[in-house]
Amino acid sequence: MSIVRKSIVSRKNVIGILIAGGFSLSHAVAYAQGSITLYGLTDAALLYTSKTLNETTGQNAGHQFSAISTGMSPSNFGITGTEELGGNTKVKFKLESGISMMTGRLNDSNGNFFGRQAYVGLDSDYGSVAAGLQFSPFFIALYETDARRLSEFGSGVIHYADQVLVTGMFNSNAITYTSPTLYGFQGSVLFAFGGEPGNFQAGRQYSASLKYENGSLLVNAAVYSGKGGGTAQTPVPSTVEFWGRTIGLTYNFGVVTAKVQFVNYKVAGSFNENVYSGGLDSYVTPALNINGGVYYASDRNHTTNHSIMGAVGTTYNLSKRTALYSQFAAVNNHGAMNTGLSINGAFYGVQGTTLGATVGIRHVF
Repeated sequence: MSIVRKSIVSRKNVIGILIAGGFSLSHAVAYAQGSITLYGLTDAALLYTSKTLNETTGQNAGHQFSAISTGMSPSNFGITGTEELGGNTKVKFKLESGISMMTGRLNDSNGNFFGRQAYVGLDSDYGSVAAGLQFSPFFIALYETDARRLSEFGSGVIHYADQVLVTGMFNSNAITYTSPTLYGFQGSVLFAFGGEPGNFQAGRQYSASLKYENGSLLVNAAVYSGKGGGTAQTPVPSTVEFWGRTIGLTYNFGVVTAKVQFVNYKVAGSFNENVYSGGLDSYVTPALNINGGVYYASDRNHTTNHSIMGAVGTTYNLSKRTALYSQFAAVNNHGAMNTGLSINGAFYGVQGTTLGATVGIRHVF
């Protein structure tokens, strides 16, 4: 009798194990249709500038030599993933945070843990839609046609942040749609909900871009419009009221790519600035990249306020993931213009000419 019971129990256990195994296997198959990736970038550098702004007096405080996080590319880490739903449709998500390599604190994240990007969306044959914290089409267009790919030293991102801080870079409460490419054209739009009690327009943001790409030629035009205030305010104001517009062009001649760009920043009740830039980007060898750009900024309301900045950078790839780089730049400010050289360590500049340089290391994982 005990033998029979053991046999029954044994069969029940085997059946249970098979059922559990089948359940686990079905989940494994389901999860195999998706993927999750941990990624990141670490960047640290030494910075030198011949002049430094004294924020109290507005005068030159002398030269500086310092260690900085993010000499070229924002140090960050994140998680991204997709799940196939069938019919060429998939769910996507991204959570991305910036970090300071010098202190370990949040950086380039506007004070939030996943303050760079945090969204979920769908990709299909009809385009891509996403909801959450995202870069605007305006900011992406600037990156695609900037002569130095918005390096955090000596590039167009200095003018961007100098004018509107992080507005348009990190858009909270945003819905985006990007169309499929049709005859070389692709469009993208963003709407970010603002609102505060009694004022639904506060902090509301709009952006759109239209890109044309055909072989060696890329043309990208974009606009941005944002209201001040709202409930999406973060440690660094991300809802500065401004109107932005840009058009840029890149053309690849083989080993050399030429880039030209125009940007206008019109900040309500403050200033109206045009930035004209151009430059060259070349992979001299598969391991060595050299790029350079010139940026001329002019205050349309007071033409005596203007600056010109020139920069060149070299990157040598030790491997697919690790690179050493050096960058050299000079900026000359006239009138009340205070263009700096670096997002970290030299954000604002002083009158006259300032020289600067960085050497650093970057690792991607």
